[in-house]
Amino acid sequence: VQLAESGGDLVQPGGSLRLSCAASKTIASFNAMGWYRQAPGKQRELVGLIMGDGGTTYADPLKGRFTVSRDNNKNTVSLQMNSLKPEDTAVYYCYLNQRGLHFWGQGTQVTVSS
Repeated sequence: VQLAESGGDLVQPGGSLRLSCAASKTIASFNAMGWYRQAPGKQRELVGLIMGDGGTTYADPLKGRFTVSRDNNKNTVSLQMNSLKPEDTAVYYCYLNQRGLHFWGQGTQVTVSS
């Protein structure tokens, strides 16, 4: 499965941005699907995931500002980011765990700056 992110951009603090990730095929079943991010000089960290049972999990600091959703066509997952802060600046990666196999996108840059 190939994952392709889009939507990264330069946005001002307090702004919103929506990222999308398109899978190369319909994802009928999975263990987890969603987003991680990596800021300069830091380790890659969890943003939010949709689990195979439909539940969601988020990094605690991002709860209430970020929302992960899966589109009805079942091959796209999105990340809605609101009230963006400079510390949200990072490369955002799409992630899929399917039957224990891990798939990553190439990443899309999000920069929050005035």
